[in-house]
Amino acid sequence: MDSVNDMELFDREWAKMLDGEVYDAVHPEFLRRLVDTRHKLWLFNNLDPADPARLMEAFREIVTDCGDSVHVNQPFRCDYGCNIKIGNNFFANFNLTILDEAMVTIGDNVFIGPNVSIYTACHPLDAPRRDTGVEWAEPVTIGNSVWIGGGATILPGVTIGDRAVIGAGSVVTKDVPPSTLVAGNPARPLKHIG
Repeated sequence: MDSVNDMELFDREWAKMLDGEVYDAVHPEFLRRLVDTRHKLWLFNNLDPADPARLMEAFREIVTDCGDSVHVNQPFRCDYGCNIKIGNNFFANFNLTILDEAMVTIGDNVFIGPNVSIYTACHPLDAPRRDTGVEWAEPVTIGNSVWIGGGATILPGVTIGDRAVIGAGSVVTKDVPPSTLVAGNPARPLKHIG
């Protein structure tokens, strides 16, 4: 197969990934893009933390769609970066991981504690199908003024409403209404908050 046809095939697989359809995740171009992002992450994660301007410049080379007053403590991990959108006044503590096969949209005034993981990638339950390398992805949306406690995990397809709080160590498997505190594994609503 010539390179033009191969890139056309990849473009179709990339579009399917972003549309939530099953796609061929083992296409070589996916690996090339993952390695390219990992190189940028390595540069960001190894910069002098005393140089915030250079840190922000390096971060914006990974996540190009982010607002003003964005601070991400090193280390940070993601798959592509180009499928992440971050609003204004964002803070992420150490070890934020975002698997952004689908879009991850984060609103304004969001605070994320350490060791938080946000996943969009999904895999077949049956092993023979999973072994073929197919997968799909479901987007994650985090509203405005959300606080995600340390060690929380946000699973594919979840929407977190404005002003919600996710308790430390929670595994969020379902949508979280606005102004709601959730906690636990799986996370359950505990109370309505102001």
